[in-house]
Amino acid sequence: MAELRAHITTLDPVWQRICDEATDTIQREPLMGGFVHASILHHPTLERALAYRFASKLASNDMSEQILREIAEEAHTNEAELGQSARADLTAVFDRDPACETYLQPILFFKGYQALQAYRIGHWLWTHDRREMAYFIQTRVSEVFGVDIHPNARMGRGVMLDHAHSIVIGETAVVGDNVSMLHSVTLGGTGKEDGDRHPKIGNGVMIGAGAKVLGNITVGQCSRIAAGSVVLRDVPACSTVAGVPAKVVGTAGCDQPSISMDQVIND
Repeated sequence: MAELRAHITTLDPVWQRICDEATDTIQREPLMGGFVHASILHHPTLERALAYRFASKLASNDMSEQILREIAEEAHTNEAELGQSARADLTAVFDRDPACETYLQPILFFKGYQALQAYRIGHWLWTHDRREMAYFIQTRVSEVFGVDIHPNARMGRGVMLDHAHSIVIGETAVVGDNVSMLHSVTLGGTGKEDGDRHPKIGNGVMIGAGAKVLGNITVGQCSRIAAGSVVLRDVPACSTVAGVPAKVVGTAGCDQPSISMDQVIND
């Protein structure tokens, strides 16, 4: 196992860094040793570690940890995109969240990151016509993490769900790459209509805490949605919207608002 891990980590600098941070954590806090070994150091790859965390967090009387782990490992084995997205999401959290000091922390402690990786397993199940199991995963993610993402929703890479509590993302929502959203965000519908009824969020968008984006509308790339806003109409690219209902109040203020995370609206 040690030889395999050494070989893998030479090819995967993200996993190498995580393993190094895990070792440092045990040295500083020996009482964490069992948890950190079980979650990280017992596994040869990031994908296997994520499968373990997925299963250990979502297991219940209804579905055993072993079954869930087998499902997650099957998904990661057959879909390389899951691992690539997990690395991009991890880098996004580390780069954008000032509370994140290591790559290890989101895997062990940050429910936004963990919920997003669990959603990705559910989405894989949905796209492989295993909808009942996908719904089960959605339910458990909602119960455990307080994040409700429909398994048919499409989420890009490099997404950060900061704090993540009470985030709701509907069935036909699409979220682009490098998007940041804070807690209590809703990407929802406006009634009982069927079909394509949820927002389409462009690349590089930042959505502030408590914002509600409703209906089959488009939020243009690199835009900002101010905290507490209710967005009911399309948002132009590279703009800032605020209010109830939200209106354009200026430009985005920078090229990459989801990375700068600047939520101040200047007069």
